[in-house]
Amino acid sequence: MGNYYLYRLGQFLAGVLPFGVSNAIVMALCDLHFCFSKTDRRAVENNLKIVYKTEHVPPAQTRAVFRNFGRYLLEFFTMTRRLKPAFIKSHVNVRNIAYLNEALQQGRGGIIVSAHLGNWEMGGAVLPTLGFPLSVVALAHKDPRVNALFNAQREAFGARVIQTDAAVRRIIEHLQKNRLVAILADRDFGNGGTVMDFLGHPTVIPKGAAYFSLKTGAPIIPVFFLRGPDERFEVHIYPPIDPPESRDAKITETMLVDYIQKYLNIIENEVRKNPSQWLLFREFSNHENSCCHTGA
Repeated sequence: MGNYYLYRLGQFLAGVLPFGVSNAIVMALCDLHFCFSKTDRRAVENNLKIVYKTEHVPPAQTRAVFRNFGRYLLEFFTMTRRLKPAFIKSHVNVRNIAYLNEALQQGRGGIIVSAHLGNWEMGGAVLPTLGFPLSVVALAHKDPRVNALFNAQREAFGARVIQTDAAVRRIIEHLQKNRLVAILADRDFGNGGTVMDFLGHPTVIPKGAAYFSLKTGAPIIPVFFLRGPDERFEVHIYPPIDPPESRDAKITETMLVDYIQKYLNIIENEVRKNPSQWLLFREFSNHENSCCHTGA
């Protein structure tokens, strides 16, 4: 229960302090987290060793992940104050936005797959602001007050939240209404994932995005909201990946794995290009354990 009050305090301070002051405080706290949390530091370092393909990762590269996580939270709590149309126009560069329109023109909706990379929460705010009908699949928090706090931030810009405990029926309904449904595809939230090679190591990968695409015919569109220099952001949108035509056939494990591989390769490439923005505080390659920590 204590996390709720910490989040509310953080939200209050982020709302009343100048952004630069809030950022300085958050960076100091992130440095303390880096220095004193041996478990998290070791997990991040081991993940980076795999991404960089090296046995030694400089401390500065590990600390950058901690700092980017702090920026992610600060930006999340200040979105309603800062994320105005003028800010989006001057600070957010959206590449290949036509791919989203292309997917929606088919009338089957679209499944956006992304990762715990950059600031996915801001991506979930920017796309509705640009006029896209977006629904986001989110893991429910154990504390309902924390859940309500985070979902209010997500829905402030027009996105609709689909909780994972009621996802199957609602995802299909939203796709049938020709909406975009966003799913983070680099973490398995339950026990329904499949072990696949990711960054050269066996990792549990969720099957949901591929399943719903095969079930409904909605294309998959990889999208990443990445951090750039000077508080700027890049939105990378990839071409839609259409599912096989035979949607009436039984969906087999082989079909799912083959389909997942198409967008998993894209996620892998984005992680390799932006390792300090991959916000994992568990060793992802341990497929016997949940691999990611998002704070959201």
